[in-house]
Amino acid sequence: VSQSRYGAGKSTLLKILSRITEPTEGRVTLRGRVASLLEVGTGFHPELTGRENIFLNGAILGMTKAEIRKKFDEIVAFAEVERFLDTPVKRYSSGMYVRLAFAVAAHLEPEILVVDEVLAVGDAEFQKKCLGKMKDVATGGRTVLFVSHNMSAVQSLCSRSILLEQGHVIFAGKALDAVKKYLRMSYSSTAESGEKRQLSKIITLADFKCDPMVVGRNSKAVFSLVLESAAVETISDLAILIHAPGGERAALIDLRSPHGPIRLVRGGQVLVRAEVLDMPFVENDFSVGLYLNADSVTHSFMNLFTFSVAPDVGDTKIIPRDAQFRGLVELRAKVSHS
Repeated sequence: VSQSRYGAGKSTLLKILSRITEPTEGRVTLRGRVASLLEVGTGFHPELTGRENIFLNGAILGMTKAEIRKKFDEIVAFAEVERFLDTPVKRYSSGMYVRLAFAVAAHLEPEILVVDEVLAVGDAEFQKKCLGKMKDVATGGRTVLFVSHNMSAVQSLCSRSILLEQGHVIFAGKALDAVKKYLRMSYSSTAESGEKRQLSKIITLADFKCDPMVVGRNSKAVFSLVLESAAVETISDLAILIHAPGGERAALIDLRSPHGPIRLVRGGQVLVRAEVLDMPFVENDFSVGLYLNADSVTHSFMNLFTFSVAPDVGDTKIIPRDAQFRGLVELRAKVSHS
């Protein structure tokens, strides 16, 4: 489940499905036990210890003490909270709280696991571990209902996705199709608004985009930007910065001209276009920024927009490894076996 804007109704929907909020009209039919992880603090009693909360949550799910004991060591090991097991959870940090809450929700064998973007609180390594566990739950024949703005996670985990806007379902279908529609809507809303970005007192970023917004792996993509100037200006350095979801620099596209610095006149514009002939990134969402060194400013402008690299779609007998195990790029090579 993803949304195009805040306020789409996703959290309200999850609360209704989790029986926290009553619907004002209509009804929900649930077949199976539901475990929910909607926000930090969901389902735990703050005065009880971590150990007591594990048993409390299991009892709420309808499990016997014997069933909970079977899973107890696995839950504690996953959450990495052994030292604090007999400490009241009100003393836990938000990270510890989320780790234990997720471990309980995922390991006590609910038929339906509901997870909001609460995982953003955990560190990157724990988030990967959670996504791996949710994939295990899903492939085990149970249902995972996952809300996220991380398009890579949605594509990796979900077979079907729902796109919400202002409380209405505007798309339901394959995850990749939902992601493409989400990114198109996100970009078109910015483009239609005609919003410009002031880079300095003199230079304005009038347009900046990638075509297409969802790029196939090893396919072409065109980055283009338009700069406007309110006075005579010289740009000596210009580069596109591409960052991976973890924040690390994935690539740089040097936009300098071999003919020397870019010179802008008062009221003038310059269009800079860069055609990337081969996009070797593994499937993921990448944020795009701009480095500018000019008379009036020297600065890196981050997160100006996001584009997505889609997984290869083809008839192959080899199933690709998960993106999290492959790094940022996958090098193409001639492979022989003898």
